[in-house]
Amino acid sequence: MSTRVLCLLADGFEELETIAPVDVLRRAGVAVTLASLGELPVTGRNDIHLTADVRLSDELPDAYDLLLLPGGPGVAKLREDGRPAALARIFHESGKRVAAICAAPLVLKDAGILSGRRFTAHDSTLRDLPDAIVNERVVIEGNLITSRGAGTAVDFGLALVAELCGQERADEVASSIHAYL
Repeated sequence: MSTRVLCLLADGFEELETIAPVDVLRRAGVAVTLASLGELPVTGRNDIHLTADVRLSDELPDAYDLLLLPGGPGVAKLREDGRPAALARIFHESGKRVAAICAAPLVLKDAGILSGRRFTAHDSTLRDLPDAIVNERVVIEGNLITSRGAGTAVDFGLALVAELCGQERADEVASSIHAYL
């Protein structure tokens, strides 16, 4: 059985923080399902349109190994909806990995899983996340993987591959896309 990732999308998602990690994961052979909070067509912050694979209401968390939350203005919709925070809590409590980039760690705060943990997030969230580490591109603590923003999206994707498939596979993907000099 292949490793499976559930990536949640809402209108206003940050395109780089979605596409880069999803692409890197798929290059590593990980099955990634894009799930929309609502309709299948979803529009990113820069007016790039994606068609999600499924609606979130159609998915069961036990079918996945990792929950992926991209950032961007769409995080406000993820927070308003409530299901993403509930899913993050379910994944976390069952020992599965939870990954969030940019503003998406705010969803993890809502889920109650950041307290006492090392994590990072976008500078714009520091008022709400004053404990965020600001000098690391990706922070991994246990089953929690966080990253700073669009500029760290490939590093984030490679960290996800390393966590799910091992460092050797992450290095192979990194080499194939010239991520390391």
